[in-house]
Amino acid sequence: MTLARHEEQAALRGLLRSVTDDLGGEIRDEWVKALTAVPRHLFIPNRIWVGENNEPLDRANDPTGWLSAAYANAPVVTQVNDGTDSEDGEVWPSSSASMPSVVVRMLEDLAVREGMKVLEVGSGTGWNAGLLAYRLGDANVTTVEVDARVTAAARTALGRAGLRPEVVCADGGAGWPAGQPFDRIICTCAVNRVPGAWLDQVRPGGVILTPWENPWIGWGMLRLTVRDGLAEGRFMPYGSFMLMRGHRSDLRIFRDVVRDDHVPDESATDLDPWAVAGQDLDAQFAVGSRLGDVWHARQHDPDVDGVAVRLWLATTDASSWAAVDWDGAEDVERFTVWQYGPRRLWDETEAAYRWWLDQGRPGPDRFSLTATRDGQSVWLDTPANLVRDGDGSPAAPQSRVRGPR
Repeated sequence: MTLARHEEQAALRGLLRSVTDDLGGEIRDEWVKALTAVPRHLFIPNRIWVGENNEPLDRANDPTGWLSAAYANAPVVTQVNDGTDSEDGEVWPSSSASMPSVVVRMLEDLAVREGMKVLEVGSGTGWNAGLLAYRLGDANVTTVEVDARVTAAARTALGRAGLRPEVVCADGGAGWPAGQPFDRIICTCAVNRVPGAWLDQVRPGGVILTPWENPWIGWGMLRLTVRDGLAEGRFMPYGSFMLMRGHRSDLRIFRDVVRDDHVPDESATDLDPWAVAGQDLDAQFAVGSRLGDVWHARQHDPDVDGVAVRLWLATTDASSWAAVDWDGAEDVERFTVWQYGPRRLWDETEAAYRWWLDQGRPGPDRFSLTATRDGQSVWLDTPANLVRDGDGSPAAPQSRVRGPR
């Protein structure tokens, strides 16, 4: 055995241990076999981006670091800026190899069996499709990717691993009509609405599994069962993925939302803005589900006297906005609020937060979604307890968006 092969096998064993620990001590045998037979490093390109600042790492320059990243239980950025040069020098991830433990958890939640046909939306590196193809056979797996260069790289990597599922360059939001019906659709990018085409292409009783994003937060997994022209299922509290390209928006606070002639109303609040836009993911998920088409962004050092951080809120149609100022002190009891437009966004946010508290601080696993071709509704615990109507309105009385520059 060569030294390189020995290092790859040692790295694989380390990854299996890490994934097993992350998933609570057990991986189903069929996925252990797939992980062993379909090595992740075969699907990682020679140039990747690592760290919080997305620094490039080249295999030729740092083979040890590259192999370590390839077998870490962590996501790996494999493309930035949609594969193009950024006009302003900004670097933002646009394709990646997902965290292996999340990949395995999704595959287990998909609950595939021999003979099932699966459509994967978002080929990425091709590794996920490779694991499915090893488990179900090439003929039963189709993977769709919107980016032509990513598609070609995934097809090459799959061939390198000895696998030949159908690899298609197309918009995954439209599914893949030529291959229907499918028993399962698994999406490897987040969506903020369930495409109607997916409902048409899944057999009755089949499953759709997809990461989720509402404009407030990109977090959570949605598992739907298809029946009678609709899909219904519950959210799960894991997974944060890049948004499907067709679902992206590119709003900027000072380019698209706030105008010099806007005159906001001033008020104050005793609700800490970081209670709804901080580390509590359950609160963020609930508030975002309640508000619907409202997003937020932080602005550090906004060049305003006495303001250390400003929390911005805005609607996705850029018609209403709000801002909440924090002076950086630990014991602040009141925060200045600015609101503009037909919707009082901070008032709505406070009401959504109070609603969440009144419901017992539910996590995503108490929320469900019903989707039809005409729309979708989010509900809490039972379908009668709507969080938002299908038209996006609050149900009871009361790309990812990038932040400000």
